[in-house]
Amino acid sequence: MKQPEIRFREIVTNQDIEFVREIVNSTGFFHDYEINIAVELVEETIIKGSEEGYRFVFADYKDKPIGYCCYGLIPCTKSSYDLYWIAVHNNYRGKGIGKALLNKTELAIKKLGGTAIFIETSSKELYKPTRQFYLNTGYVTEVVIKDFYDAGDDKYLFSKRINEL
Repeated sequence: MKQPEIRFREIVTNQDIEFVREIVNSTGFFHDYEINIAVELVEETIIKGSEEGYRFVFADYKDKPIGYCCYGLIPCTKSSYDLYWIAVHNNYRGKGIGKALLNKTELAIKKLGGTAIFIETSSKELYKPTRQFYLNTGYVTEVVIKDFYDAGDDKYLFSKRINEL
């Protein structure tokens, strides 16, 4: 499938609150409380600014966000970043948008002086394509913590050193 013409931006707008809700909800991966957390991060960034810890990269198609990443410096580290969220609207999945978003985010982190990115996700079968996506984009599995989220739901922690980008 051909990737639509995408524009990337790092500025968060008030309209992004509902766009993030729509994007995350469309994936079918998240519970309502998780969707609310994704939205709260956008709201907090609008109120406090990105210097408070959360930064975003949005992928816009026809002036409407269809995907985004949320990331931030890990507290008490010098240059390690967490990727908190990456989501692409279900109608646009499989077109390379997630990979492009991740690449833009990695470059933004490098520009901020970041040297490593960490990502966590679930061991549930639903997240198997997500785990493979991270492996396919150069991340390595650092650790698997058994029963982290729930009995039988392990936490995978992936990492990538970005000083070579």
